[in-house]
Amino acid sequence: MTHYIFITGGVVSSLGKGLSSASLASLLQGHGYKVTLRKLDPYLNIDPGTMNPTQHGEVFVTDDGAETDLDLGHYERFTAVSATKNDNITSGKIYQNIIQKERRGDYLGATVQVIPHVTDAIKKFITNNTEECDFVLCEIGGTVGDIEALPFFEAIRQLKYELDPYQSIFIHLTLLPFIAASGELKTKPTQHSVKELRSIGVQPDILLVRCDREVPLDERKKIALFCNVKESRVIQAIDTSNIYNVPILLHKEGLDREVLSAFNLDSQKKPNIDKWYKISENAKSLEDFVNIVIVGKYVQLQDAYKSLAEALYHGGLINKIKVNIKWLDSEVLENKDPSEYLLNAHAILVPGGFGKRGVEGKIKAINFARTKNIPFFGICFGMQMAVVEMARNLLYLENANSTEFGKTDEPVVDLMYEWTKDSKIEKRVQDNDLGGTMRLGAYNACLAIGSKVEKIYKKEVISERHRHRFEVNSKYCDQFKKVGVSFSGMSPDNKLPEIVEINDHPWFIGVQYHPELKSRPFDPHPLFVSFVLAALEQSRLV
Repeated sequence: MTHYIFITGGVVSSLGKGLSSASLASLLQGHGYKVTLRKLDPYLNIDPGTMNPTQHGEVFVTDDGAETDLDLGHYERFTAVSATKNDNITSGKIYQNIIQKERRGDYLGATVQVIPHVTDAIKKFITNNTEECDFVLCEIGGTVGDIEALPFFEAIRQLKYELDPYQSIFIHLTLLPFIAASGELKTKPTQHSVKELRSIGVQPDILLVRCDREVPLDERKKIALFCNVKESRVIQAIDTSNIYNVPILLHKEGLDREVLSAFNLDSQKKPNIDKWYKISENAKSLEDFVNIVIVGKYVQLQDAYKSLAEALYHGGLINKIKVNIKWLDSEVLENKDPSEYLLNAHAILVPGGFGKRGVEGKIKAINFARTKNIPFFGICFGMQMAVVEMARNLLYLENANSTEFGKTDEPVVDLMYEWTKDSKIEKRVQDNDLGGTMRLGAYNACLAIGSKVEKIYKKEVISERHRHRFEVNSKYCDQFKKVGVSFSGMSPDNKLPEIVEINDHPWFIGVQYHPELKSRPFDPHPLFVSFVLAALEQSRLV
């Protein structure tokens, strides 16, 4: 029988529902269960693909090409279960599907309403393709009380009573703030949040309270009494500096035990979570450090590069190296000497992005890394700008640029009009909807034998996730080859350059895909491992 866990949040947003869900899923895996995680987002966008990263954080891309919420990145990193397009849905997508059905006449003239049509669609999404799972963890985005989230809460309320006894539970995550002036932890926000939840027919089975210190027993009893929750099921979630400690901390607090007990399952068996203890020990015994500068355009919200930061951390952790990330707004470099900001960098990384803002600053950072022999990693847009920089300064093509920014005499980066996927040709035109012009999901690339990337991957064919509209123009490949720049990774049909590297540079690699999306704490991505080691070598030269 499939069991369902619904995770909701109250008081404020960004409490860590995604991280808590991922940690609980990993603990259940430690008990031997098969899990899957799903995210329900109440906003009206079809997906986060066209949203500004400074509002929503990064867009996480799955193998099958879905643009999803960043929480799915947490799910994958903590459970090693690859997410799919069936694991994230928005209000926008649900309403779009319903309206399309209504226009086709599928409802046979019935009045289309939130109940039952929207709620039924939500329930169908939650329960679809779950037969092989022991547990489905379903996170509801936003907070209790949000108007746009009401259909989701109503849907899970209905599901609770449609499913069998002991087949579903509710976990509610709230904030337990400490008021310094009075020296007290305040339970009222949690009480009010649960009251709001109960007013729409949802009674939490377990409360997960976010706090920055131990919660006294009296406060737990108070919460239990006024929230109608067993005392043992008021679980404290104390702040930690390392997110990979969360599964251990939640296990010590008894979250997995109480969850299994709520389902009337064996809750006394000790889970196998040795891997998390190993990660925790490694994090405590870092022997070296490196300074890596990320030159981006969304650095004011670091969640815009969440998977990237985690991948760098993974690359350092396995080698017991502390990675210090310095976030640098690329616009700052446009009118400044880059050495002022980059001189102490052991490595430089230019990540993905869209649009012209900050481009020249990124190009200056790339030029600095190339000419000063500092390890450089360009990802997606970062690779494209590396090609622009080298075209201007090595091929002496002054007008080299990307057609993303307008017409140019030297389009070294150009819009893709077709590519191959699953032996079929996919075509796009420039005036399509933005989402429709993307190359999304996992694609293979063939690596040149003897190249730096082939030695790093230790294989000749790789599969990586893409998210871009523009691609390096292969017409310039021969010119680059003459100046020591090689495209060491190509699409299987040899039409699309996927990787660029400089032969006589300590470490200069640009990739068209997003390797950070496939990095895991227990299985770090080889490119990030190699990049961090290159940064360590650079640190010893300084």
